[in-house]
Amino acid sequence: MNKDTNEGTWKQIKGEFKETYGKIANDKSAEAEGKKDKMFGEIQEKYGKTKDEIAEAVKNW
Repeated sequence: MNKDTNEGTWKQIKGEFKETYGKIANDKSAEAEGKKDKMFGEIQEKYGKTKDEIAEAVKNW
């Protein structure tokens, strides 16, 4: 496992926490941000790319 993979796992955990908080607090913004963070974390864990590299690839797609 490299550093980006470990960070991806951590981002998934943080994203899950934000998403759950958003649901409990009825905060749609926090819920959406949590889902986004979780998605980036999953991609980062699988491919070992940083959030910026992923965002750039999506932008250029």
